[in-house]
Amino acid sequence: MDQRLLLMHQTMLADGPRLRAYDRALEQAIDPGDVVVDIGAGTLVLSLLALRHGAEHVYAVEADPRMAEVAARIIAANDLKDRLTLVVADARTLRLPRRADVLVSEMMGNLGPEEEMTEVLGVVARRVLRPGGRVVPRRLVTRLAAIEFDAEGWGLWGPDFLGHRLDVVQELVEPQAHLHFFQRTPRLLSEPEPVADSLLGRAGSARSRPSQRLRIVRPGTLHAVMGYFTAEMADGVELSNFPSYPGCNWAVWIWPLRHTRVAEGDELRVDLRRPRHGTGVRLATDWRLDCGIVRAGRS
Repeated sequence: MDQRLLLMHQTMLADGPRLRAYDRALEQAIDPGDVVVDIGAGTLVLSLLALRHGAEHVYAVEADPRMAEVAARIIAANDLKDRLTLVVADARTLRLPRRADVLVSEMMGNLGPEEEMTEVLGVVARRVLRPGGRVVPRRLVTRLAAIEFDAEGWGLWGPDFLGHRLDVVQELVEPQAHLHFFQRTPRLLSEPEPVADSLLGRAGSARSRPSQRLRIVRPGTLHAVMGYFTAEMADGVELSNFPSYPGCNWAVWIWPLRHTRVAEGDELRVDLRRPRHGTGVRLATDWRLDCGIVRAGRS
């Protein structure tokens, strides 16, 4: 068994706000006797929550044979074979013996869309969800914002370190996204703007606006553009990787920029570019950003 894979799932299990958000959302979504399908079931955490809230039966779908082996052991160890069926398959080819009342999944990437959650759940819902069935989460939004770090991250390469300059390092760094867990909330220089917005499980609902204008609303030193997701789980229940919180298993996507003073009214024109094909789509650090500054009063 790949120990790195187990460690990744252990990290997800330790994310308390994640589990509580799904717990509250499934409590709202599931009626006693419902059939639930769990896509990307992994260690069956969401399947077990569904059973806790009254599901009659759960179909746990897992495409990775390594994780399917783990799931099978969990089912056997808890004698759940009569209430929980493991399906080892690509969810997009899924067929079930009966329609599901609730579809649940956790496929949010650090940026939001890189695990293709919108596309996969759109196909699955059409194949297996009954009319009027519920989806958890029900909406996924990705936003970008211009930020100034609070004495951490890319903001450390400043012009004054004990009276010495470190900002020359910025000339050596090639443009590249990276992932960051904030220890201190950054200063937002622009309002967050959505670049992707999807109602999950509804084909054709995805709205993509990768090109945006981030208007500077407070002066400061521009350090980076950050990207993050917000999942609308149920009424009054949201899950997001920004602001960072203790135990969060998702980092925030960061595109560092050469430190630049900006003033209110300046605009940062950004274009988020996803990899065209291959496994890079699933890697947040392979997504790129083109950007440029338009100063206030200039076209």
